[in-house]
Amino acid sequence: MAAAAAASSALPVLLLFLLPLSFAAGARSPCFTSFFSFGDSITDTGNQMLLAPEGNLPHCCFPPYGETYFGRPSGRCSDGRLIVDFIAEHLGLPLLTPFPGKLHSNDFPLGANFAEGGATALDFHFLAEKGIYNTHTNLSLQVEIDRFKELLATICSSPSECKDYLSKSLILLGEIGGIDYNRAFFEDVASDKIIAIVPYVVAEIGKSVKQLVELGAVTILIPGNLPIGCWPGYLTKFWSPNKEDYDPLSGCLVWYNNFAQHHNKLLQHQIVRLQKLYPHTNLIYGDYFGSATRFHRHPQKFGFTGSAVVACCGGGGPYNYNESLICGNPGSKACAEPSTYVNWDDHHFTEAAYRIVAKDVLEGPFSTPRFNASCLVGRTTDSGRHSSY
Repeated sequence: MAAAAAASSALPVLLLFLLPLSFAAGARSPCFTSFFSFGDSITDTGNQMLLAPEGNLPHCCFPPYGETYFGRPSGRCSDGRLIVDFIAEHLGLPLLTPFPGKLHSNDFPLGANFAEGGATALDFHFLAEKGIYNTHTNLSLQVEIDRFKELLATICSSPSECKDYLSKSLILLGEIGGIDYNRAFFEDVASDKIIAIVPYVVAEIGKSVKQLVELGAVTILIPGNLPIGCWPGYLTKFWSPNKEDYDPLSGCLVWYNNFAQHHNKLLQHQIVRLQKLYPHTNLIYGDYFGSATRFHRHPQKFGFTGSAVVACCGGGGPYNYNESLICGNPGSKACAEPSTYVNWDDHHFTEAAYRIVAKDVLEGPFSTPRFNASCLVGRTTDSGRHSSY
């Protein structure tokens, strides 16, 4: 694609956009001095852009992505900030810099983001054995954890020093696993085979929690899956003529949301088991699904007067999703006011929706156990400005 080639030639300039915005020193969290995150495109703040093959940048790297907050594509798959960005603001920390595995601790004094768009929880080869092929990337959660260990080795010089450092860090582990399922559903893998991999996905997340705790992590926020039956991509591909297949309040596909909840229930059971295994830790389940369901079912109460199921940016159709003309490609179009829409593209929220989810998880009531409010130093107002308590 000509546009991709042109963008690739300007890659050094684009990389400057991935650096955190200027940060005015002020109050910081009394609990956390650093912040690290893992996951897929829901959390990626630029790794996908950094690691893309030359001349083949992903569509999130082109306008109108980033238009609302950054004024340019920042590597985030949204019109602006993500949940991870709002969490950083609530902690009084700068937005996280992506870590592609090439830089060192001097570049990451307050944390780093290892999430990459397209990343799966399960290993590429394991998924292939199950008939699920991730043609986008072979990056898995374990690869992200390994990159974290690489960086950690440059930050602290001994296991005890690392434990002390991580005891004052917040870890965001996910959302992860969504791509494992997305690939399978969109490749038309039988539903019973997809259901069968859920315990493996959850076990892999649990394995990562164990590794992080053994390194010294104490507080880990572990989000569940979002209501995938509300994504424009799912609503388009799995359209049904049967009204009973849809939630009458939200217009979302019931079966796919039930599937996401199945993953979430198994994940919560896993977290309970791990909490008993590591009683000195604080393992928090982030209920992204519960938060999002509120504004999917009652969008106007949250200011979403455009649509809760149609994509703001896309290539047309009932849900503004066209597989051959996705957001960021020439010919696609974006709505005039993204803040009035829940969905930005086929399976990512707008900044406005992500802001609500972050607030719900951090300030309550969509976290179990509740996040310690005394650890927060500020909140993001509806205007997007950071204000003190």
